[in-house]
Amino acid sequence: MAAVDWFGAAAPAAVPVRRRPRPVAAPTADARRRPRTRASGRRLTGGIVWISLFAVLLVGVVALNVAVLRTNMNVNRLDKLELQLRAENAALASQVSSAASASRIEATARKLGLVPAQATDTSYLDLGQK
Repeated sequence: MAAVDWFGAAAPAAVPVRRRPRPVAAPTADARRRPRTRASGRRLTGGIVWISLFAVLLVGVVALNVAVLRTNMNVNRLDKLELQLRAENAALASQVSSAASASRIEATARKLGLVPAQATDTSYLDLGQK
């Protein structure tokens, strides 16, 4: 039962503290004319500087991303061009190899009226003797 009494005991009431109001001095003629400068001006200037710095950094990041995107687009275009040129080179190499084949050369020679030499008409020179 002692624990219940301890928790149920009322806390002493808070006594309000009364403070005397500060005496307000009458404003002088100069104080009425010019506005009072506060320390918040420094905070405002500092905030503007930080916001400006942050904005410049964001613009830089965006500009860098745009430059990287353009570079990637150019690389992609050059890759496609490379593949196209490789395909053309392969087609040209195939044409050269088919044009240089022995059967094609023989057929072209026959069209021009040339005939193969007879084996009996063929002789060899020995260039090794002096």
